[in-house]
Amino acid sequence: MSAAEPRNPQHARHPASMPQTPRRRRRLLRRASILAALALGAAFWISWTELQPDAERAVRVELQDLLLHTFPHAMQPAPGYYGVFPAGAPVGMPRSVGVLLVHGLDEPGTIWSDLIPALSAAGFASWELRYPNDQSIDRSADLLADAWSALPNDRPLLLIGHSMGGLVIRDFVTRRYYPTAESQGLNGATVQGVILAGTPNQGSNWARMRFWLEPRDQLSAIREQRFSILSGLKDGTGAAKIDLRPGSRFLQNLNQRPWPATIPLWIIGGQLTPDAPALGDGVVSADSLVLANAPPPIMLAGSHRGMLKRLSASADEPAAIALILELLEAAEKP
Repeated sequence: MSAAEPRNPQHARHPASMPQTPRRRRRLLRRASILAALALGAAFWISWTELQPDAERAVRVELQDLLLHTFPHAMQPAPGYYGVFPAGAPVGMPRSVGVLLVHGLDEPGTIWSDLIPALSAAGFASWELRYPNDQSIDRSADLLADAWSALPNDRPLLLIGHSMGGLVIRDFVTRRYYPTAESQGLNGATVQGVILAGTPNQGSNWARMRFWLEPRDQLSAIREQRFSILSGLKDGTGAAKIDLRPGSRFLQNLNQRPWPATIPLWIIGGQLTPDAPALGDGVVSADSLVLANAPPPIMLAGSHRGMLKRLSASADEPAAIALILELLEAAEKP
């Protein structure tokens, strides 16, 4: 072997291999430390929020206020996106009762795509409340109260809420519209009745998984060209999921308020399978639909969304639509 020839050809081909090994190890250790810290932080946050839901709610509400104050322009919704808006005009002779629709948690607005045409065909004019659906439920009820004067007062309204939207309606009626059981607190349209469809009156543990619903909401924002870096925060910072937990302070307070005797209330629930009635619609259990001093739920075949919206173009009309039209007919009678 020549004296000029390297003793280890492999090292000669990769002269930097030896000093790179410690650097790689340090990089791996740094990455592992960061991942461990993130995992530890996430575990601490989850544990703390499970033990202190009221404190978590306060943090989320305060964060929403801070964002609105710090980034007032960027946090503004797309023009005409939140508030009360016309949904469907009646075909033919209009009915003497109108309809206000209130959607639920992380709902992009498509839940009413089958009901609105059916309402119009039956002669019912309809309006829709759109609101930041991740914010605390009481703030959404306040938004409805603030927008109440924008609704026509030439006819009474029947309010229909899907899922969490039913809780928004209940909070609005018992805290703002009828602050006491005897006196009306808002001028404007008269509430003729309320229909709760798939509303978790006793809460739903599925609310803890609301982050799986957020992408659906943001995809809608992209399609409607209103997406921004703060889109996921414009609709609230997640306080609603705490209000929706079974036994939450919000639900305790709401369920203790008396319902006005002058406003009829109907509860509709979905049933995935008759073999497991307690399962309910797959998101809201049959037990969670029940409300003290209210009529028992009317159970229909269908999933949480499927009771109101076709899950495919070839599907039959959702079961709740015909029932809602029947209840509207009943509410229209003096």
